[in-house]
Amino acid sequence: MSLSEVFSVQDWALLSGALRLKPLASRDVRRSVSVQTLLDDEVCAQLLDQLGPVIGSPTRGITASLLAKRFSFLATGACLYALSACDRGLPLTLDNAVLEYGYDEGRWSSSLPLADHTPQSYAPGQREAWREAIVGDLFAGLLAPLWQTFNRVSGISRRILWENTAVRVYSLYEKRMGLIDDPLIRQRCAEDFHWLLEEAAPAVFGLGYNPLGHFRRPLTVVEGGKAVRFRRTCCFWYEVCEPVEFCSGCPLVRPKVSRASATHSPGGE
Repeated sequence: MSLSEVFSVQDWALLSGALRLKPLASRDVRRSVSVQTLLDDEVCAQLLDQLGPVIGSPTRGITASLLAKRFSFLATGACLYALSACDRGLPLTLDNAVLEYGYDEGRWSSSLPLADHTPQSYAPGQREAWREAIVGDLFAGLLAPLWQTFNRVSGISRRILWENTAVRVYSLYEKRMGLIDDPLIRQRCAEDFHWLLEEAAPAVFGLGYNPLGHFRRPLTVVEGGKAVRFRRTCCFWYEVCEPVEFCSGCPLVRPKVSRASATHSPGGE
């Protein structure tokens, strides 16, 4: 059964389009690696050093941050949209997920290939346990060991990597899922988002804390009346931009917060 047969036409159009999900047979063979293989320090270091000049990154740590930001978008986008909007589980595990690192004409062109795309469902009354298992595979099983490897070989702070992940999840639920018309599906998405932020145990993330709740700062009203949720850490995107640009939520441009007080060092936790 193909992925397009698993989901509705509308859902598959979004998953395979904006969220970049695709079967393993369609992967970018020249620019992809299984996540399991990437946990090898030598393999990871080689990839980061190879990718750095391609994206214009000056250090291995900055390369790791920006690659993590891209992979977070792909992994959390496909998995959590399928979970909340489609009520289906995608197996995002170390031996099933492939990390693509295509970068063309100044932007990421990578997708998320999956070897096994058999959807996972649940028995009546078992959705909460099913949800916890799916989310645990994604965060504790897949992303936590990958971020540990990135931290080990590049020195990039794990806090930066986890906030890179958190902001992608916020955007997915607040913006993309906020456009869903069906009120029952929107309600399910809201309930899942609340659980992720407020109720999911640290063990689900493979950490001693819940990073989605931890990094969620309140909105700040900036000039012009726009409300912005500023990050606690900087992802270093400005380091590869020419001319220099900052993310809208970058702590380096947060009002009334000095550069010195913003957490933007590539080292430490």
